[in-house]
Amino acid sequence: MTTTAPSTALATIQPAFTDPERLAPAGFLAGYRGLTREAYALDLRQFAIGCRTRSVALFAVRRADIEGFARDLEARGRARATVTRRLSTIAGFYKYAVEEELLIILRRPMSGVPGWIMSLMPPPWTATNWEPCWWPPGSGRRLSMR
Repeated sequence: MTTTAPSTALATIQPAFTDPERLAPAGFLAGYRGLTREAYALDLRQFAIGCRTRSVALFAVRRADIEGFARDLEARGRARATVTRRLSTIAGFYKYAVEEELLIILRRPMSGVPGWIMSLMPPPWTATNWEPCWWPPGSGRRLSMR
């Protein structure tokens, strides 16, 4: 008969979310109050629970994960308006995270080379770096065709 001594090793627990992933919902919700805030908090809480059950980090979510979340809501009998509102909340949350530089977005490179690049800048075709496409009548200016 052998006896074993209990182990004194400590088990480490990985936090469910990183610091930015914990701070982003609080910052997003700070812009709302009352019933809107409560509804958005519920939407984000349910989405975060869905991410945890799929073992996907909140800032590693892909479009397919969000679509899967919406399909799960539909399968559980949620009304189309409810699903739409929850998707709108999620979109607003990720927009907030990008604007606050809590999340780095991935964009396809414009050179046609396969792969992804990391960028916090808007894509090159936005109005921030285009010449105006339209000039007021009588200004004598024309669109340059480079």
